[in-house]
Amino acid sequence: MNKVILMGRLTRDPEIRYSQGENSIAVARFTLAVDRRFKRAGDTQDADFIGCVCFGKQAEFVEKYFRQGMKMAAVGRIQTGSYTNRDGQKVYTTDVVVEEIEFAESKASSSASSYQNTGMQNDFRPEPSSAMGDGFMNIPDGIDEELPFN
Repeated sequence: MNKVILMGRLTRDPEIRYSQGENSIAVARFTLAVDRRFKRAGDTQDADFIGCVCFGKQAEFVEKYFRQGMKMAAVGRIQTGSYTNRDGQKVYTTDVVVEEIEFAESKASSSASSYQNTGMQNDFRPEPSSAMGDGFMNIPDGIDEELPFN
């Protein structure tokens, strides 16, 4: 079995390219900085930098929605390979081929950007109900038609 589960922050914006040929496929490469659980005495490195790659719709999703510093959860498999570089030396590679991707934090905590207009009338943004303390938002009556579900 070959399965990898990672949670970390993008070290820079994902890099996307498209394969050549009639049916080109998107290929996204990115590096996740994954915090180590334990730190050895005298060890100055507290994170591992893991190279990842994904293909097709996943690659387009990563390019569209993820930026440097965002926290991502990724599930995939380790894949090794090799190639000969321009100097004629053989280079060995290890990548995580990502098959599933999820946001690992809210947009508000990943950036300090202000609330953006969602298209709702009067830019209403519900606040958590402090009276009930149950964590649910208090949505006033009369805005049901603006919600995208019933």
